[in-house]
Parts: sequence; C-alpha cells; structure tokens
Amino acid sequence: MSLVRYEPWSMLNQLRREMERMSEGGENAEGSAIATSDWAPSVDIKETDSAFEIKADIPGVDPDAIEVHMENGVLTIKGERESEKKEDKEGYKRIEREWGSFYRRFSLPDSADAEKISAKSKHGVLEITIPKQEKVQPRKIAVEG
Repeated sequence: MSLVRYEPWSMLNQLRREMERMSEGGENAEGSAIATSDWAPSVDIKETDSAFEIKADIPGVDPDAIEVHMENGVLTIKGERESEKKEDKEGYKRIEREWGSFYRRFSLPDSADAEKISAKSKHGVLEITIPKQEKVQPRKIAVEG
C-alpha cells in the first residue's frame, strides 16, 4: 500500500487558475489589468532594531525574472518560474512543483526607508532588506524670557 498525500484545496486552486486563464486577458470590469499569480512563494518576515527582513523561497527562479518595487508603502514582489515540460514517457508519475507567475504584496509601516531597500537572490531564496528610517532625536528647546 502506498501513501497518498491529501491536499483538499488543490482542486479548488487548480479551478481558480483555470478560470483566471479563461478570463479576458486578465482585465476586470473597469478594463484595468489585474495582477494574478499561479503560485505564491512562502515568506519569512523579521523585524530587527534597524530593518525589516523578508525572505521568500523562490527555487528555480532566475534573478533576472524577479521584480521588486515599493510604491505608496506597499512592497511588491513578482516574477515567473518557467515550466519544465514533462512527458509521461520520461517516467514522471506526479508533478507537484508549482510554476508560472507569482505575485506578493506587503504593506510596510511608515518607519520603512523606501530609498534604501536592497534585494538579492541566493540559493533559491530572495532576501529583501528594508532599513528603518533614522529616528529623529528629541531636542530640548530653550524658552527665552
């Protein structure tokens, strides 16, 4: 007897992806483009005294295919992992690795310094560092009399 992994949401996720692909070019009723994704990378978010750190698992994604940008306090990560064409004759019985486009957004606090954000990809992990703005030190103001 073999073990079978039970994933109750996999069929629903597959249906959602197929419905998105059938939609009219990814546009909503107002005609604006909708950002959709075929999969979502897992992320860890950490706050230190001086920065926010985001690590996203993106194995198999070319760093040139990743876009990171920040606008109006929202950090956006998007990119694409190319599919590998697998045929049954090659002996594959199951394909579980996700492929296609991904899209994640994160709201950042006002203390984030958008001008100093850095990102690097190493061993299939995207590491984004968002430094915090330097705190303004309180200053005593002399009252003249």
